Order: sequence, then C-alpha cells, then structure tokens
Amino acid sequence: MDQPTTLKRELNLLEVTLSGTGIILGAGVYVLIGDAAALAGNAVWLSFALAALIAAFTALSYAELSSMFPTAGAEYDYVAYAFHQRLAFIVGIMVILSGVVGAAAVSVGFAGYFSSFTSLPLVPVAAVLLIGLAVLNSRGIQESTNVAIVLTLIEAGGLIGIIAIGLPHLGSINYFEMPSGLPGVFAGAALIFFAYQGFEEMVKLSEEAEKPETTIPRGLIAALVITTVLYLLVAVAAVSAVGFTSLASSPAPFAEVANTYLGGSGATLFTVIALFATANTVLLMLIASSRLAYGMAKRGSLPVQLAMVHRTLGTPWVAIVAVTVASLAFVLLGDIRVIAEITTFTLYVTFFVINAAVIALRFSSPKLPRPFRVPLSLAGIPITPVLGGVVCVFFLFQLPQSVLLIGTALLLVTLGISYVALQKGG
Repeated sequence: MDQPTTLKRELNLLEVTLSGTGIILGAGVYVLIGDAAALAGNAVWLSFALAALIAAFTALSYAELSSMFPTAGAEYDYVAYAFHQRLAFIVGIMVILSGVVGAAAVSVGFAGYFSSFTSLPLVPVAAVLLIGLAVLNSRGIQESTNVAIVLTLIEAGGLIGIIAIGLPHLGSINYFEMPSGLPGVFAGAALIFFAYQGFEEMVKLSEEAEKPETTIPRGLIAALVITTVLYLLVAVAAVSAVGFTSLASSPAPFAEVANTYLGGSGATLFTVIALFATANTVLLMLIASSRLAYGMAKRGSLPVQLAMVHRTLGTPWVAIVAVTVASLAFVLLGDIRVIAEITTFTLYVTFFVINAAVIALRFSSPKLPRPFRVPLSLAGIPITPVLGGVVCVFFLFQLPQSVLLIGTALLLVTLGISYVALQKGG
C-alpha cells in the first residue's frame, strides 16, 4: 500500500538547469512564433525581448523565495507565509492550472507537427502523448530528467540550426516593420510570454534537488539566460530567412524556414525536432504540476491521496494521474492559441502575487535567511518585484477580452473551491 513519504533528492545544478531550459524551450518558439509574427511583424524579436523582461523581473523574485522556502509546495508556501492561506490556495491552483493547461496546449502543438506526417486528428494524438508521458513521469524523477536532458539538447540543436539558416540573411529586412504598430508588438509579447513559461516550474523540483536553497535559484537564472539568448537569435534569424508573412501563415513555422532553404528533407528534419521539443515541454509541465499538487496535498489543502508516493519508484503517482486527466480535458479545446492565452492569464495573476510576496516578506520577515537576495532596493522596497508586478498587470490586459472573462471565471471558481477545501482541511 502506498503512503505519504519523501521524494528522492537526485538532481544536481546541471540537471536542474537543463531541465529548466528544456521546459522553457519548445512550445512558444516552435509553435507560437508564427502567431506572434502575425501580430508583431518583423519586430517579433522585440516581442520576445519584452516577454523576457517580464520573465526576468519575476524570475528574480522566484529565486529569492525558493532560496527561503525550498519545498515542492513552492508558490503555495511562499504566498501562505507572506499573506494568507486562502490566497495561497488560489495561487497554488492557478499554478497547477497553468501547467495542466500548458501541457494541453503544447500537446496540441505536438499533434499539429505530427499530423503533418500522418494526417491523424489532433485531439487523439495529443491524448496519446499525454498518457505516454504520464507513464514515464511515474517511473521516477531521474528517468524523466534523463529523457528531458536528451530532448533538451535536441531541441536546442534545432534552434541553433534555424539561427544558422538565418545568419546569411541578416540585414535583408526591416526589423522594425510592425503591421499593427506598437500595440501589435505588445500583443505579440503577451502571447509569446507563454514561450517563457517554465522558469517558475523549476522551483517545484526543490524536494528532489541537492542543496535546493542554492541549486534552484542558480539553475533558474541560468536557464532563463540561456533561453532568452536563443529566443532572440532565432526570432531574428527566422524573419531574416523568410519574413514575418511566411511565418504567420505556416502551421509549422520552422519547418517552413527549413523547407525554403533545405528542401523537403530539411522540413522533415525540423518537424521531427519540433516533435521532440514539444514532447519535452509537456513532460516537464506534467512533472512540475504533479509536484505542486503533491506539495499542497501534504499541507492538507488538497485531498491527502494526492500526497501518496510510490514506495519503490519514489514518485507522487496519484498526483501525476490527476494532472494528466485534467490536461486531457483541456486538450478537447483543440485550439493551441486559446489554450496558450488561458495559460498566460494564470501566469500573470500568479506572478503579480509572487512579486508582491517578495515585497511583503522584506517587511514582515526581514530576518529570515535569504541565500539568494533580489538586488536593488529603494527605501527598503526591492525594485525588480515592483516592476515585475506592474508589467504583469499591463500585459494581462493585452490579452483578448474573451480570455480575460474565462480567466476571471476560473479565479471565481477557485475562490469558491477554496472555502470548501480549507474548511475541510481545517
């Protein structure tokens, strides 16, 4: 009989960094760059830069909080300590949702590439991928991480290939061509921010990492730097190679670039790489979401069954099953852009609260050890969390009104559930 126990600490700094790089890379740049180019034009690189700025402010906040509270409960623990358990519950559910819905979005992206080979319908392909990766996830964190590292190297190689194709064409276009002006660039940044999802998921590995109070912050920052450099280079290279109109009109943007310069075999190669990239992101999102569900269950905010850990495999298998089933439900939407925008809504709300938590804890708990500390303060107020909160609000309202309504509905439902869950847990 399985019972609540502890997770295995097996991940070093390199493994955490590569896992983080793998979860950030993939979905956005392989699947959404075409949609972002339609909004921002040849200035899509600027959308990537703005999204990276948003991510950087909040990543520093995560680094400080993860060094203070190195637990799988992550955002739930941060917010509970800084504010209130009810707000922590809402944020925790929002983060789980971002992983669940994000995994659904990326699996649909995987199915889009896969269907270019087979013409199979998107939803069944995405469902099979989710189930297969859930099985791998349940086998063990070391096994899952080893697979993720291999896939990360493959997907990074694909991005370097696109950069190599575009390099000879640098300077051939106007990189500030914006068909919809700056509003289009901002809207593109709001969408492409999904491409940076993943740095926040790394903190859920805290109970499976060696020396997590230093390993997680260092790995988080390193992964964000690596992916930002790759994203900016590949965005410039892609529009240099084919222009934004070709990217915007293709369901497989990088395959379009490869087909233009390398022919059908090149397109096939990059389609295969995209399959590896998107599968890797789905795997890592399932890992992170299941660990947070496990962490919240350990603290009594979710059903205790979600804290069950397999005796021999050392994985939270019940939580893995739960998040996979939830992802399967969102796959039925079938539209990657809508699913990605819903995910982004949950991220902006979460990141606003996380930045606020750093500020609050500086005043309420100034003596708590902080192995990593956000730099730059004014009158005792850390500057980057303030900037992070402001830009999150700004870009939240760059999302479509329909997505804002869906996201608000999810928040209200979560608030209602919190009254039931916390009363029962208390």
